[in-house]
Amino acid sequence: MSEPRSRQDVFAKPKVELHVHLDGAIRVQTILDVARRRGIRLPADTAEELRRLIVLRKPATLTEFLGKFAEYMHVIAGDRDAIKRIAYEFVEDKAKEGVIYAEVRYSPHLLANCDVDPIPWHQTEGNLSPDEVVRLVNEGLREGERAFRIKVRSILCCMRHMPSWSAEVVELCKKYRHEGVVAIDLAGDEALNCEAYPGHLRAYQEAVRCEIHRTVHAGEVGAACVVREAVEVLKAERVGHGYRTLEDRGLYAQLLAQNMHFEVCPISSKLTGACDADFSKHPVVTFRKDKANYSLNTDDPLIFDSSLQLDYSVAYEHMGFTQEEFMRLNICSAESCFLPEVEKSQLLGILYKAYGMIQSTAF
Repeated sequence: MSEPRSRQDVFAKPKVELHVHLDGAIRVQTILDVARRRGIRLPADTAEELRRLIVLRKPATLTEFLGKFAEYMHVIAGDRDAIKRIAYEFVEDKAKEGVIYAEVRYSPHLLANCDVDPIPWHQTEGNLSPDEVVRLVNEGLREGERAFRIKVRSILCCMRHMPSWSAEVVELCKKYRHEGVVAIDLAGDEALNCEAYPGHLRAYQEAVRCEIHRTVHAGEVGAACVVREAVEVLKAERVGHGYRTLEDRGLYAQLLAQNMHFEVCPISSKLTGACDADFSKHPVVTFRKDKANYSLNTDDPLIFDSSLQLDYSVAYEHMGFTQEEFMRLNICSAESCFLPEVEKSQLLGILYKAYGMIQSTAF
C-alpha cells in the first residue's frame, strides 16, 4: 500500500461506520498533551516517536495488538477532561472522513479509576467511576455533533476476561439509552466462552429483556462456534468481524438467510493476524460476491495508523470493490445500525439522495 495511492478517497460520498473503538481512535498529539498536563512521563517526546511505539506496521498477533493499549491508556484513563476531549475529537475526525453516522464503542471500566475492580492500567484509585465515564463520553460526542453536524452514538463493551463488569455494563446501557448509548458489545479473548463465564450471558439476557441492541466480537480469530454462540446464545443482532463464519458453511448460509450484519475491518484484520495478509483472499471478498450484509470499518485507527479512506482504498485496489458496492454496503450499514426506526429512515433518506438513488432500489 503506497502512501499517496492508498490514502486517496476512492468513495467521496457520505459513509456510515459501525465498528470503531474510542480508545483505539485517539489522536497521538492528544496523548502527548494530556501526559504533559498530568505530569505523566512517556518513553517518547514527540508525536512521531510515540507513533512508532503505538502503531503496528506489519502483521502481528492479536495479543501483540492488545498490548499496544498499555502504551497510552494510563494517560487518558481516569481523567475527565481527557475523556471528554477524545470523544469530541473522534466526532471531528469522522466528519473529516465523510462519515455522517457512526457508532463508537468502548469499555467504561477501562477508562475509570474507581468503582472498578481491578483498577485498570496500574492507576492509583481516584474518583472517576464507569458511570461518570459514560456521561463524559456522551457530553463530548454531543458537543462534537453540534460542532461538526454529523450523528454519533455509542456502544458499551463488556470484556470477556472480566465477567464481573458485565452486569453494570448492561445497567449503564439502560440508564443512558436515551442519551446516546444504543447497544451492548462483548470484546476480548474469544476463547473465553459464555459457558465458562456466565456473567456475560446474564447481561445479554437482560439486554434482550430490555430491548437493548446487541453486537458481539466473534469469529475474528476464534472459531465459527464463537459466532454461533454469539447469534444463538447471546442473541447478537450484528457480528463484530465474523471472518471465521466461512469455516462453517451451514452457519454462513443460515446467517446469509437471516441477513445478519458483519462488521468488517480489513486493515485491522491483516495487522492483527486475523486474516491472510493477502487482501485478495480476505473473507469480505466472499461477503461481497454473496451480497452479504456488511460494513467497512477502521476498528482501531490509532494503532493501525489508518483511516476509513484507507480501508476503502484497500477494498477498491485489492478486492474488486466498485462504487456500486460501496453504496450498497453503506445502505446495508444504515439499515443495520442501532438508531430508532425514525432516525434510521432519515439516515437512509440522506444516503439515497446523496447517491442519486431511488429509495426502493434493490441491489
